[in-house]
Amino acid sequence: MTGLLRSVAAALLLLSMTTFGIAANKVIIVLDASGSMWAQIDGKPKLEIARESLRTVLQSVPADDEIGLMAYGHREKGSCEDIELIVPPQAGSASAITAAADSLKFLGKTPLTAAVKQAAEALKYTEDKATVVLITDGLETCEGDPCALGKELEASGVDFKVDVVGFGLTADEGKQIACLADNTGGKYIQASDEKALQEALVETVAEPAPAPAPEPAPAPAPAPEPAKPDFNFLPSVVMAEGGDPVTSGNAWEIYKAKSDGTRGESVSTEYDAYKGNLEPGDYIVVARIDEARVEQKVKIEAGQVYQPLFTLNAGTLLIHPKPSQGAETSEEAHVDFAFPGGSATHYGDAKIIVPAGEQKVTVGIGSGSVTETIQLAAGQTVDKDVVVGVGHAVLNAYYTAGGDKADGSGMSFKIVKAKKKIDGSRDDVAHSYGPDSKFWLPPDDYVAITTVELATVEQPFSVKVGESQDIKVTLDAGVLAMSAPGAYSIEILSSKKDIQGNRKALGLNYGDSWQQTIAAGDYVVVRHMSDAGHDKEMPVTIKAGERTEITVQP
Repeated sequence: MTGLLRSVAAALLLLSMTTFGIAANKVIIVLDASGSMWAQIDGKPKLEIARESLRTVLQSVPADDEIGLMAYGHREKGSCEDIELIVPPQAGSASAITAAADSLKFLGKTPLTAAVKQAAEALKYTEDKATVVLITDGLETCEGDPCALGKELEASGVDFKVDVVGFGLTADEGKQIACLADNTGGKYIQASDEKALQEALVETVAEPAPAPAPEPAPAPAPAPEPAKPDFNFLPSVVMAEGGDPVTSGNAWEIYKAKSDGTRGESVSTEYDAYKGNLEPGDYIVVARIDEARVEQKVKIEAGQVYQPLFTLNAGTLLIHPKPSQGAETSEEAHVDFAFPGGSATHYGDAKIIVPAGEQKVTVGIGSGSVTETIQLAAGQTVDKDVVVGVGHAVLNAYYTAGGDKADGSGMSFKIVKAKKKIDGSRDDVAHSYGPDSKFWLPPDDYVAITTVELATVEQPFSVKVGESQDIKVTLDAGVLAMSAPGAYSIEILSSKKDIQGNRKALGLNYGDSWQQTIAAGDYVVVRHMSDAGHDKEMPVTIKAGERTEITVQP
């Protein structure tokens, strides 16, 4: 996992547990353990990102906070009842939650509405102040109504709220569960990419805390001593020397300094225009924006105010990936950045702040990619369209020309280069499964090798930059439905024997019934029995676009 991904995931959960109210009386984290958490971000499953982030963030939670963990979808596939309070809310539960998360299996469905309700009840939300933090990468799949639940909890709860983190959801998907937070006075955080996370941090962390209740007026007292400064540490950060201070989207990591000058214990992580009070001592402070960071040693002495300036020596890249000149920005594109000291990957329209210097930007759309080198000066913003130069093809298979469209799980498309190599093979380019398979391809001549169960056909086609086309592959095939009562297995053979008297085996299925798509032609269906000498054969002719049903009797 890249450093960016770790920081994004950790900040996500830290936001959930600190900004959302982990420091309140009692909190239950509801973690999505459904099968969709196996999906990857930057080559690493979401479930691993969640586990590592929990382990990192829980180390900094105060020991007297009462935190619990509930999960759903971790024990059974397809069950809407698979919800479990694994760690009840209790002080000092960090290690128990980490161990539980590490042992979870990610299998099932997403009964998030029922899980949140059970968590609220476990917290006795009608009696005590409580918070539920839901972390989900999917929408409700068990017919629950999160919006209605939010209203129900708000009506009967005592200082209760639900905060929701949409981990990898689109904006439209997020709207479908944001009501659960809105209806209880909580917040919805959409954490689908770095940009969305930064905006969420600005929106939530910068929100002012409620004013404390006024205290009774003090009795007359002697003249007060001279007021001490409210803050003794007021750092600022600039992109380049002489630049304006950055007051949003930046982070401050504060560590105790060891005797050898290296980082020691973490003190805190702060955001945006930070003002703070540090105890006298030696510190190492890291200023960070996206992938750019710089650190300084700071010595705090009693009664003194420190206003250090941090210069990132960084710039901003705005990359708009396009499949062809004049086309819309592609949200399917991946944008890989390689910069002095690191690398990162974004998707779709990309904005990133990186150290100044030579930047290599590689944009990939489908099977096409292009790399550009950009010289970025400190304080500079480069706003650039990157054109990959690809065309778009959508492939479908039909039993006959102008006939029925083929469908089903047994359909695959393999795209290869049309030009054969010297050994007769072709270079593989891309693969996809199912109808309406979509491909972004560089301009060239290709062959689509289409397979629907036992029928395979090759069809050449060409791609031009900026061109979109629907490719209809004609299978010249039909459907053969076979029944063989009492059979151990059913086998399909070619009708024509080779020079040695053998027929080519085309497919075999165990059981007494089978249905397959197969190219038009003549075949032999063999009914195999467990007892030797009881096999039966039946010839059959398949016509393109037609269904043929046969029964091979004992």
